[in-house]
Amino acid sequence: MTPYLILDEEMRDALTFAAQRGVAVKLILPHIPDKKYAYFLARTHYEELISEGVEIYEYTPGFVHAKVFTSDDEKAVVGTINLDFRSLFLHFECAAYIWKNPVVMDVEGDFQSTLAHCQKISIRDCKEYSIIYKILGSVMRLVAPLM
Repeated sequence: MTPYLILDEEMRDALTFAAQRGVAVKLILPHIPDKKYAYFLARTHYEELISEGVEIYEYTPGFVHAKVFTSDDEKAVVGTINLDFRSLFLHFECAAYIWKNPVVMDVEGDFQSTLAHCQKISIRDCKEYSIIYKILGSVMRLVAPLM
């Protein structure tokens, strides 16, 4: 789960390569944004990620602000790190890495219960997005490293 999906090439490649290897890569993002420019930017990545096997879901009841990652029922990350350049490299944001601890299943359980309140995004959905928003999102990609 992440509220902002502002991917660079390396992160996009990591997500798509994992999906291509058969890893179930599921992203939960907000359906109701707090920053529309970040929302439009995030959606510019959807079609490419989905076509490579990444599953994208939007949390429909409201804004999701969680920054959570789980893997293999034994690893989890919970913290303040967004999937963007500033969070990963400039802001020294932090998170707790949890390994082989029972709380990992609590994090996974929260992820799954949130997933139950999400809408799965399809390629068809992506094609139906407003052309204006697609253009705005594409323009935002030019300044994405600054966001």
